[in-house]
Amino acid sequence: MEGHRSRNRKSSKRRRAQSNEGNRDAKKSKSEPSSSSFLEKMKARLSGGHFRMINEKLYTCTGEEALSYFKEDPSLFNMYHAGYQAQMSQWPVQPVHKIIEWLQVHSPSLTVADFGCGDARVAKSVKNKVFSFDLVSNDPDVIAGDMSNTCLDSSSVNVAIFCLSLMGLNYPNYLKEAHRVLKPSGWLVIAEVKSRLDPKTGGADPNKFIKAVCELGFTPVSKDFTNKMFVLFHFTKQEKPISKRKEIAWPELKPCIYKRR
Repeated sequence: MEGHRSRNRKSSKRRRAQSNEGNRDAKKSKSEPSSSSFLEKMKARLSGGHFRMINEKLYTCTGEEALSYFKEDPSLFNMYHAGYQAQMSQWPVQPVHKIIEWLQVHSPSLTVADFGCGDARVAKSVKNKVFSFDLVSNDPDVIAGDMSNTCLDSSSVNVAIFCLSLMGLNYPNYLKEAHRVLKPSGWLVIAEVKSRLDPKTGGADPNKFIKAVCELGFTPVSKDFTNKMFVLFHFTKQEKPISKRKEIAWPELKPCIYKRR
């Protein structure tokens, strides 16, 4: 009888030990994902911090300075575009998709210059011949350099695109280059962050922006302010060059600086 009770006590201890061990394993398994999640969050915050720093730099320097900045460390360009794509993934509609849709309903024979092409999504999505320009090239189809001084001949393309790429203090120089390379009656398509052209939030007056573009030698065709994230403009290059071009009063486009979270 005593031996039976002893065996029961030993069996009971084993069950308690197994139960405690199981509880420890369960707690450990719960803590592991939490630790992993914490590390992922920290990596995301560090990456986001780098993106904000580079983004602010690009909006507050000239194109030439930005080119030198990335030449010194090309990896910063990859870091910037990773952050940019993360930001774009939160937008309900991406402007590049609207531009691609517009191109797809026009003739594939139109030659396109994509200024500030990023991952060259336009070129990869349409049948047109597309010249893709950006500060750094990680793709053989992307031409690296200063967008204010491209390799294109004058009056050689039908469409010039700026999709969230009028960054930098000398953005008018990019538009002047677009005017130079466009054929008469060629299209200028601009998508910009809405807050940069909203006087209520410290942005530029969109009418002053349109006026300046027209004084460069373009005719306004359409403007779309319906999207809450970006505005979309279509212009065409005037047939006849402006004989006496006066000094253009370009409005300052405020930097698009993301808040720290």
